[in-house]
Amino acid sequence: MNTEPGGLDSTREDAATHSLAAASGCTAFEASAVNPAPDMASSGRLSQMETPFARIDWRAPWFAQFVARGERWQQAALVGAPALLAAMNADAERSQQTTGRGQPLAFIAQDDLPAGSAYEAHIASTGGVPTRHNLHDFFNALVWFQFPRIKATLNALQSAAIDVLGVGPTRGGTRDALTLFDENAVLFACTDPSLGAALRAFDWRTLLVANRTAWGSRCEVRCFGHALLEKLVAPYKACTAHAWIVDVPADWFAWSVTVRDAWLDSAVSAALPAAGELNGRVFAPLPVLGIPGWWAANETPTFYDDTAVFRSGRRAR
Repeated sequence: MNTEPGGLDSTREDAATHSLAAASGCTAFEASAVNPAPDMASSGRLSQMETPFARIDWRAPWFAQFVARGERWQQAALVGAPALLAAMNADAERSQQTTGRGQPLAFIAQDDLPAGSAYEAHIASTGGVPTRHNLHDFFNALVWFQFPRIKATLNALQSAAIDVLGVGPTRGGTRDALTLFDENAVLFACTDPSLGAALRAFDWRTLLVANRTAWGSRCEVRCFGHALLEKLVAPYKACTAHAWIVDVPADWFAWSVTVRDAWLDSAVSAALPAAGELNGRVFAPLPVLGIPGWWAANETPTFYDDTAVFRSGRRAR
């Protein structure tokens, strides 16, 4: 199934995420990036209460890093697709950010993607990010501003792979992993390497129960994947991210959130191309509603007894 040339349809992420389910040893809910919501600009007029944009609860901890820009864009989205694109492009012009090959970042309507053009290649060569009027692409655009270097690096790596291999029925292991990062990653920042080790080992009791007080003092996460953010508009217990573990300086929590995010953006964007060939096993599955402070039900230790969500290890290949 060719998911890229000629347009950005609702299957564009499926090839990568489904093939990674086996490669990473993750269950379907861990490996899949939710199919994007239908394009609301083409599905008839919706009242503000009916549109999914109205359902974003900015009080949720996983949206905290996006609140200032997200609330403003949300109001534009409720007006309509042209208003949202205008808000995005005004921010892009002020930011002077670039995509994977140094082109100025901009957001274009999906219909403006030329027939036969590969999505990532188009972004790299023109700077224009094809954007549908739905939650999936709304969150994608927000991440471009929150972690601009990482997004540009992912785009550069994807477009370089397209140059070499072209666009075919499958993306290959490295492009699959890059897509999975883009769609479903969280950045797990830790000053204590034992916490990263617990995450890699599926040691949920150590990470999420015995060390609950470590969250916010020795470790934290930042949501990156835009499909993950889309899923978290209507969160469910099995919602699982792919964690990219980042060892950070000992004085990390003395820094402001803005400084921490900029450090992560720089460090991870440098680490990705240096990592060489990637596959799904570079990530550690993390059920996000198990993060202390993120979901009231996890205050009860039995929350973590659900082995369908908090598994003991990877499935055998």
